Amino acid sequence: MTRFLPSLLLLLLVSLLPAGLQAQSPDIPGLALIKSKPVTAELISEQSSIAPGSSFRVAAKLVHEPTFHTYGKVLPEDGTGKPTVIQWKLPDGWTAEDLPWPAPHETEGTGGSKSLGYSDTVYLPVKLTAPADLKVGDQVKLEGIVDALVCDPKSCNPIKLPFSLEISVAQTAVVNAAAADVFKGLEGNTGAESNTSPTAGATKGTGADTGTPAASASATPSQGSAQPVNIFKQLMLAFLGGLILNIMPCVFPVLGIKVTSVVQQSLEHPRRVMLHGLAYTAGILVSFWALVGVLQLLRSWGEQLAWGFQLQSPWFSFIVVLIIFIFGLNMAGLFEVGTSATGVGMELTGKSGLQGSFFTGLLATLVATPCAAPFLAGALTFALGLSFWPSMLFFTVIALGLAFPFLVLAFFPKLLRLLPRPGAWMESFKQAMAFLMLAAAAYFTWSLMGLISEYGQRDLLIGLVFIAAACWIYGRWFTPDKPTKTRVKAIIFTALVFAFGFWMAYPRPKDGSWKEWSPELVDELRAKNVPVFVDFTARWCATCQANKWVYKNQALQSDFRKYGVTLLRADWTTTDVRIEDALALLNKTAIPVNLLYVPGQKEPIIIDPDVPFTPSLVREALAKLEHAPKAIKGTTAQVAK
Repeated sequence: MTRFLPSLLLLLLVSLLPAGLQAQSPDIPGLALIKSKPVTAELISEQSSIAPGSSFRVAAKLVHEPTFHTYGKVLPEDGTGKPTVIQWKLPDGWTAEDLPWPAPHETEGTGGSKSLGYSDTVYLPVKLTAPADLKVGDQVKLEGIVDALVCDPKSCNPIKLPFSLEISVAQTAVVNAAAADVFKGLEGNTGAESNTSPTAGATKGTGADTGTPAASASATPSQGSAQPVNIFKQLMLAFLGGLILNIMPCVFPVLGIKVTSVVQQSLEHPRRVMLHGLAYTAGILVSFWALVGVLQLLRSWGEQLAWGFQLQSPWFSFIVVLIIFIFGLNMAGLFEVGTSATGVGMELTGKSGLQGSFFTGLLATLVATPCAAPFLAGALTFALGLSFWPSMLFFTVIALGLAFPFLVLAFFPKLLRLLPRPGAWMESFKQAMAFLMLAAAAYFTWSLMGLISEYGQRDLLIGLVFIAAACWIYGRWFTPDKPTKTRVKAIIFTALVFAFGFWMAYPRPKDGSWKEWSPELVDELRAKNVPVFVDFTARWCATCQANKWVYKNQALQSDFRKYGVTLLRADWTTTDVRIEDALALLNKTAIPVNLLYVPGQKEPIIIDPDVPFTPSLVREALAKLEHAPKAIKGTTAQVAK
């Protein structure tokens, strides 16, 4: 399995590419990360036109989705979170001066705690001063970013919200009547969220990124006398959270791998035991550093991501499922890598290889990311709100907590005497842990299903069965006691079956081409002369499922787009009287049934169910739309993508 490791790691790295780069690979669907917009930002001005050399107020308007909140510019002494900062990119000669913000109100923080912050819609004012040498008639673009931590009762996510506003230069300023009430209401903010830092003053625009005084006064959480205590507390919580991860359902199955390895190591020289512990720790540290580095890099590019973001990528989740599933089959004894029980730990170099310990550390981190152990949620929130190096420090502490039990055994090898001696029990233990590993694979499969299409879920499950069959072929016939000819055939069949299973299982994006069928929707579309194609189907109908491959035909999809056909799916998986009535009107008592409603024709065309369902059969029916009445102008059809 050594030769497969670089390929798997490469796929994991590709799955972490930012959406902008992934969009360049249209043949590999499902790579784009899922992003949300819990808060939006825009810039408004109290003047619609400004005069050269004048001062005026602008405000960053933040609109929060329900249950979400952000923080003020200064945190309470005993508070956690991240101060909100406005970073400006002003033209040369412009200055920004801090103004008091509205007082934050009590919100429901993460984990049921109470905190002070902003929710719903809030306006954060700033005073801008234009240079005197502006030319009347010019347009000036004001740009900036709101750097904040947005939270709901379950989690927090660092977010950077860019905004911009173009404003014209006139001989005299013109009041923006549409924003008059907003700025009038902001006049009562005096002292509400003022900045008492002695560095408060004006920020001068130089054409580069600049910050308001709030940025210089509160950008680092370490200011104030109470903050060092909070940092120490968060570091302790980070370590404890990492330690407790070892018994969380996500990580515990992997420890079965390490336990068998540790028992085997009890017979080795203490120095060798220490090297294994350090290799395992290095695997955890490297994987944590890689995840945090990629996370911080993507955040710097404007991605709105939080811890565990990589599992929002269908491809990353798929590779995780693949690795854990194959590990589980290996532990169950379906196939072996090497002849010893410790081969289950991915013994890449034979007996208790250091590379195996390193890889086990990588795997422990991989499966740990969906888990938020006690004490860890707050530490993650705090760490993700920090700049790169402080954030790296916090995640290093979490990683050391995860590795701590085995570090203790590495530096105090005499403790290994407390463990049972190697023996036949290890094989039983390994196989018992296989069920936990397969349960973890089932969980990650369920998580992946939320990212892919309905029929992609079906293909995923079928594909995993073929991958298991490939592992069985390998374990049954690629063994040292088999003749060379048999082993060659086994490896060829293993590769073919695995490739087919991988092709079946690879994640396909959710399909937005089809709408849910209803008689009312059909009547509405037909009244507008929109061609309608209806697929009467069900999950339990095997023929229906086989027919779905027809709709993937590129020529057929092109025809659907050409004729502006709306695709409707009538799902009869559960009892539906409307579908039963519709089939009765068609004199049909079984499915699949496929219909095409041609504008201008009273009765639909029924695609002949007595001949093989092929793309050419459907395209032949679509050709009758060539001379059909066109859809009423302004009607939008839902067509295949």
